[in-house]
Amino acid sequence: MPSPTTATIDPAAPPTPEPPTASRLQAVVLMAGSCLPILGAVLIAPLLPKMQDHFASTAGAKALVPVALTIPALALGLLAPFAGLLVDRLGRKRLLIGAALLYAPIGTAPLWLDSLGAIVASRALLGIVEAAIMTCCTTLIGDYWSGKQRERYLALQTICSALSATAFFAVGGAIGEAGWRAPFWAYAVSLLLAPLMATVLTTPHRTARPAAGPSSQDAPRPFPWRRMAGPCALTFFGAVVFYTVPVMTSNLLDDLGITESSTIGLATATASVATVIGAFTFTRLADHAERLLPAVLALCAAGFGVMWLAGSMPVLVAGAVLNCLGGGMLLPTLLTRAMALLDFADRGRGTGLWNAAFFLGEFVCPLVLLGLAPAAGSLAAAVGLLGAVTALVAAALRLRRRRTAALPAV
Repeated sequence: MPSPTTATIDPAAPPTPEPPTASRLQAVVLMAGSCLPILGAVLIAPLLPKMQDHFASTAGAKALVPVALTIPALALGLLAPFAGLLVDRLGRKRLLIGAALLYAPIGTAPLWLDSLGAIVASRALLGIVEAAIMTCCTTLIGDYWSGKQRERYLALQTICSALSATAFFAVGGAIGEAGWRAPFWAYAVSLLLAPLMATVLTTPHRTARPAAGPSSQDAPRPFPWRRMAGPCALTFFGAVVFYTVPVMTSNLLDDLGITESSTIGLATATASVATVIGAFTFTRLADHAERLLPAVLALCAAGFGVMWLAGSMPVLVAGAVLNCLGGGMLLPTLLTRAMALLDFADRGRGTGLWNAAFFLGEFVCPLVLLGLAPAAGSLAAAVGLLGAVTALVAAALRLRRRRTAALPAV
């Protein structure tokens, strides 16, 4: 992975950011901001049955209520590239603060809306705001730190996301006892974060480079679409792999005759802990990020294989844990590889594309597996088929790396 160097700088290369001087407090604020999109994704999951009951007389409620949960991820995925463009045009800090201020009124809107259609629309708007927040936070992590520090903080972002997902699910269920609208008050937390962002975060600037010509510094450069196409495609696939366990475990357990919500919750929480462990493991192996990806995908594939063959709950959970250990390493590996390809001037757009690929993969994950299930014979067999494809992707990446390593140096 490229690292800062004091060697002679290519005068044709684009400007790069100043050396990282960020503080731990800035890291805390960025990690908290990164959790806001997770809050939007999982907080109302435990409320869906109550929402279904409340809107039982509304036409199309059976489809619209689940859409209220998933549409922020779809909006985030579709609009993250545009958010990345705004990040590079308007600046990271300014856009982040504005999005954090909008997050509260849009997120709490269902407290006062009586129309299910209006609630779904407000959730779509929330996804747009989340696209800006997630893109800004990830871009600033790339701006503030470099090398091993950047890899560690990107891994920490994954850890915080996994931990917050588990916590928000529990919080949403607990507060939901007071009614399905009550948990929406939690979205007001962004009003506490926005002043912190304004006070603690600094605006990163690129440093000047020796100019190759009179206007080389200001000459427009095309965005490296080809360079980012491969990492984004791989991230889309990686998101499908990553979200299979949290999205499909309850269905797989139901097929085994396990229907108790407490048992299903425990199984899902166990897998979530494995994701955190995997992310912590990545911080120890970050120096080998380029070689790590095939092995991580192979580990995810092995977990899918165990889940496919599982005939009991303990075996299914063991496979889920194995998969999530790999998943916890997968996300920071994909993200650090993508960030290493981006210069300062392109980092907002590049991060937006990466987030788009990831969240679109999240959105299509259940659609892919439920679509494969009839042809495969069962949902478990569909998971096994995804495991086989994951193993093939891991083998292809491994073979590509070997061929690249065998090429003579130029």
